[in-house]
Amino acid sequence: MKLFTELNEEVKVLTEETEDGKKNFFIEGIFMQAEQKNRNGRMYPVGVLQKESTRYIQEYVDKNRAYGELGHPDGPTINLERVSHMIKELRQEGNNFYGKAKIMDTPYGNIVKNLMSEGATLGVSTRGMGSLVERNDGVKIVKDDFYLATAADIVADPSAPDAFVRGIMEGKEWIWDNGIIKEVKISEYKETIKKTSKKDLEENMIKTFTDFLSKL
Repeated sequence: MKLFTELNEEVKVLTEETEDGKKNFFIEGIFMQAEQKNRNGRMYPVGVLQKESTRYIQEYVDKNRAYGELGHPDGPTINLERVSHMIKELRQEGNNFYGKAKIMDTPYGNIVKNLMSEGATLGVSTRGMGSLVERNDGVKIVKDDFYLATAADIVADPSAPDAFVRGIMEGKEWIWDNGIIKEVKISEYKETIKKTSKKDLEENMIKTFTDFLSKL
């Protein structure tokens, strides 16, 4: 079995205010699609996604353990240290499978909230394991041994690091004069991101912002 990741950039970011004035952050949109060739040359039969989404809902969503991470993990296992959100809904409408996820108050969840507040474009990426059979036209059909690890990891648009830096520079209430975080440190963060190669951009963005959060 191989690891599959499928990107979908057509998601909305939402905020909902509770009675006590607290804001909850969500992402919502199409998480999975069946019966059409995707950008990776794979196609998921609707029966395969229907069966696996039913299992995933029963074993994970309904039990509040359907987690997702920020970024592109290399394997199917959920790393709790990197969890940023919890998938609260997954439903089928024809060949589309819509989901809704709540952003959590975790270190990586707070990164996502900051990016959302700054207007960054976010996408979702499903992650699962399965086997393929190739048709004569080159389309790779996902077989019925498909196993869904998570219905949605969050992936950031390349412009997101700029939004992150802009958020820090403009967030003057985050910068103290007692030596915990000074302007020079903020400048170092900015230079780190500017000098990062495209390949390592997302990883360094997360490391930099995690370091920032640890000093708050």
